[in-house]
Amino acid sequence: MLSRCGRRLLHVLGLSFPLLTGRPLFLFPHRFMKPQVVFVLGGPGAGKGTQCARIVEKYGYTHLSAGELLRDERKNPDSQYGELIEKYIKDGKIVPVEITISLLRREMDQTMAANAQKNKFLIDGFPRNQDNLQGWNKTMDGKADVSFVLFFDCNNEICIERCLERE
Repeated sequence: MLSRCGRRLLHVLGLSFPLLTGRPLFLFPHRFMKPQVVFVLGGPGAGKGTQCARIVEKYGYTHLSAGELLRDERKNPDSQYGELIEKYIKDGKIVPVEITISLLRREMDQTMAANAQKNKFLIDGFPRNQDNLQGWNKTMDGKADVSFVLFFDCNNEICIERCLERE
């Protein structure tokens, strides 16, 4: 039998020991699961969004667009990063990697907290450069597993044509 202090500690950790089995039962497995990440890269109009939608439908991944997360955060009046993101985007610069990673990590954590089975992520449009990759490796080392990179290679003429067809 566990002491009251031991039972309380297990409760805080999201564990319990059923009386009959004596084995641990994970109540909050998302706390212990690492996100499984696939980076999705390619130029605008290369088909990243289209193919991500198909992968989500068929394989149950969660699609996270780095650009969309940054645009949403920029529009959020309560955001601590909104003004800074706005300035970088207006200047045509890449937003600091720490901000992009914090937004991605927040979305992954929220998704896994809502549904512990949703730990597979397609990260669209990130990393954009070597600094982004180094920042990811430094910040997310041991916290997420990158399975592979999915790169869509599409010639410039087709990308331009597809972008011009967008509304």
